[in-house]
Amino acid sequence: MADWNARLYLTFEDERTRPARDLVAQIPLEAARRVVDLGCGPGNSTEILANRYPEAEVIGVDTSLDMLNTARRRMPHTTFIEADVATFRLAQPADVILANAVLQWVPGHATLFPHLLSQLSEGGVLAAQMPDNLNEPTHVGMRRVAAEGPWADKLAQASAARTVLPPTESYYDLLSPLAAKVDIWRTTYHHPLNDPAAVVEWMKGTGLRPFLEPLDPDEQAAFLEAYKARLTQDYPRRADGKVLLAFPRLFIIARR
Repeated sequence: MADWNARLYLTFEDERTRPARDLVAQIPLEAARRVVDLGCGPGNSTEILANRYPEAEVIGVDTSLDMLNTARRRMPHTTFIEADVATFRLAQPADVILANAVLQWVPGHATLFPHLLSQLSEGGVLAAQMPDNLNEPTHVGMRRVAAEGPWADKLAQASAARTVLPPTESYYDLLSPLAAKVDIWRTTYHHPLNDPAAVVEWMKGTGLRPFLEPLDPDEQAAFLEAYKARLTQDYPRRADGKVLLAFPRLFIIARR
């Protein structure tokens, strides 16, 4: 998959960062020596983690060079590492591992979550947040446009880029034998956006990437036009003329 676009991702920085703020606020550690932001992106979540633990060594990890370069400019005194979240192993255990909006792109959660827990110090905390929106109109729409258009063959595997989250209870069953305490909750954010075109722009920075990458520029333009037409039906204007993007997210905190 092509590199992420930090500028496009940060178009909705405040909305994208709010779940990270909510997650970090719930981490049950008053102090930490080493904290790691897996899938740190452009550093917005890393900044929150660093502010929560100002005395800690902070490490950001991502596969995207564009995201890492943006993060380094944002936080020049922080260590940022190019590495795969699925296989990355710390040289020393961390007190906090934050994984904000990244693990939905990584398969094999039954082995991934224990792998992450194993890299925590005693009493350390894994704090993860994952979009749980594959059944929302944004993602149902992109799958239908992909299947119904002339690009269907090219996009036959596009939806496989995202991991389908298992039932919430399965995360509890997986983590509770390995952790001293597990806290799980689900929140649906409702983001006011200017119009359906803004919803498309939001998705171009994340969920649409595997659908757009296989297409040539003309096909991309046609796909986005068809997608916007569908979203116009799915996201009617509210009383103030804006549309509301409902965005469910799953939160997990596991303390070793």
